[in-house]
Amino acid sequence: MKELREQILKVIDEHKLPDGIVQVKAITLSPEEAIGNPEHNDYPIQKGRERLMQAEYESAFGVAFTDMFGNFEGSLYEIINMELKNNFRRAIFISTINAVLRYLGLIDKTGHCRDKGPVVCQRHVVEFIKERFGNPKIFQAGLQPRLAEALSREFELRVTDMDKDNIGEKINGVVVEPPDNAAGNIKWCDLIFATGTTFANETYRELIIEGKPTVFYGVTCAGAVYLLNLERYCPEGL
Repeated sequence: MKELREQILKVIDEHKLPDGIVQVKAITLSPEEAIGNPEHNDYPIQKGRERLMQAEYESAFGVAFTDMFGNFEGSLYEIINMELKNNFRRAIFISTINAVLRYLGLIDKTGHCRDKGPVVCQRHVVEFIKERFGNPKIFQAGLQPRLAEALSREFELRVTDMDKDNIGEKINGVVVEPPDNAAGNIKWCDLIFATGTTFANETYRELIIEGKPTVFYGVTCAGAVYLLNLERYCPEGL
């Protein structure tokens, strides 16, 4: 997280954002508040494993998925400089980055898509991959069911997930593997397609490989991919 902290501090300094005046709040959203009423009920946030932490900064907001959630309030500099010793603190940090960069107009789509959004996102992903990367073998790090369904119909796909309940599940014949298989799948694939939640749990570094493209998907990674000049897929974010 050191590089993210350094980059966001540069942005804060450049724009002379105050400390001690604006408070940043991270709140836990219910599944309905976060994702609305989609057609399917198998998203991680609906299963209770994860929640969205939402940071509010002035008129802007940013979110981060995390499996360690709760409420927090503190000043901007307190949050940016806090010790990031667990997923709860990292979610506060990441959602705050997203809110600050949204406030400055440097990023958009920092809110989770709702209702039919996940299905619309699914419809666009194959076209996005083909236009950018041709016909790659894809390693999806982190299961998003709709995206996995679409990708598995068009590409060779391997998927890992940290949720033990998902391991062994089949999506169009593709078996969801445990996270220990990630290293082998990285060697096998031509493209890494990774959940942005990897920034909140600090596993993202393992997925940035020199000479191999990585696309992070979702809202959690909005600010991080901007600061680190990475690529993101999130067509339906709010």
